[in-house]
Amino acid sequence: MVAAAILLVVLAGVSFELALPSVSNAPSRVRAMLRFHHGTMDGLPLPVKLADAVVAVEDEHFYSNVFLNVFDGAARAGLATLRRGGDPGGSTIAQQLAKILYPHGAGLGGILEEIGLGVKLSLTFSKQQILDMYLNAVYYGNGYWGEAAAARGYFGVSPRQMSWAEASMLAGLPQAPSAYDPVRHFGLAKQRQRHVLNQLVSNHLLTRNAADAAYRAPLVLRVHSVTR
Repeated sequence: MVAAAILLVVLAGVSFELALPSVSNAPSRVRAMLRFHHGTMDGLPLPVKLADAVVAVEDEHFYSNVFLNVFDGAARAGLATLRRGGDPGGSTIAQQLAKILYPHGAGLGGILEEIGLGVKLSLTFSKQQILDMYLNAVYYGNGYWGEAAAARGYFGVSPRQMSWAEASMLAGLPQAPSAYDPVRHFGLAKQRQRHVLNQLVSNHLLTRNAADAAYRAPLVLRVHSVTR
């Protein structure tokens, strides 16, 4: 009986996945989005500091087995939905990318579609490709779409030239680019940066001393000639 129930669930999941649209056009969708917003595709290799910071704060199990990662993200998304009845902030990076590239409805149906498309992305593309697309597709505030525009717009450098201070600041923006806008809400942006740095320490990507040094490092923001 239990085996039959499990088989039915698996078959239902497979049928649901097959009914979803193909994600093979994801890279072209990212390029089209950037063209629409006058951004530029940065591409591989990944900017290491920014990539590590984004994974640490957005999806610390990103490099785990795809099904473990999906289960973790689905559980967090479901819990967030039950608690807030709104958009789940705990989605995996693949799920977030699916949401950006393949708009869908709200509610449980929309979340299931987001999870399913996230699975398809994870099975179709490598981890590096998914992270590259995500970094290039997200909005960082102040009209900056994609990592290249954001790094140059805020700090005047390419994504690979960013310091830990700059990368940790940038990595904290996609979740709420208006609320954490470093130009208009520098104090909140610094709080978010501290959270990103703490996550980097927790994931053994930075030492506590290095994280503290990055937090104290001065940031010169080019937007509106604001200097901090």
